[in-house]
Amino acid sequence: MTKGEACLWKYVLRNRKMKGYQFRRQRPILNFIADFICLDLLLIIEVDGISHDFGDPELDKERDKKLLEVGFTTLRFSDWMVLNKIGDVQLMIEEWILKNAICPPPAPANGGDSLVSRKYFDRVYFDLILI
Repeated sequence: MTKGEACLWKYVLRNRKMKGYQFRRQRPILNFIADFICLDLLLIIEVDGISHDFGDPELDKERDKKLLEVGFTTLRFSDWMVLNKIGDVQLMIEEWILKNAICPPPAPANGGDSLVSRKYFDRVYFDLILI
C-alpha cells in the first residue's frame, strides 16, 4: 500500500467515514486488485503512484472499461493529489456519491445493538414461534 493509499484509507474511507458507506481495501475484482471498493455503490477508487507515470495509460483505460462492463465506476487520483490535496479528493468522492448513489448507506450489521440485546431478541422471537 502506498503512502497515498494509506492516507486515503485512514482519513477518508475507513470505518464508514465516507457518508456511511463501507469501503474495503485491496480486494480482487475480475482479474484485478482494486485499491478500494464499495460494493453498495459499485465504486472503485484507485490511487495511482509513480509507476503509473511511466506505465502504459492504455492498460488503466482497458481495466476501467472491463470494470464498467460489469457495473463498476472507477475514480482515479494520483498519489500526489491524495497526499497534497486530500480535502479536494474527499469532496470529489462525496460529490460522486451524491450524484450517483441509488441507495442510502446500509445500517450497521448489528444495528447498534449489543450482543446481549440481540440474544434477548432472538429468544423472544423464538418464544413467539413456539406459542
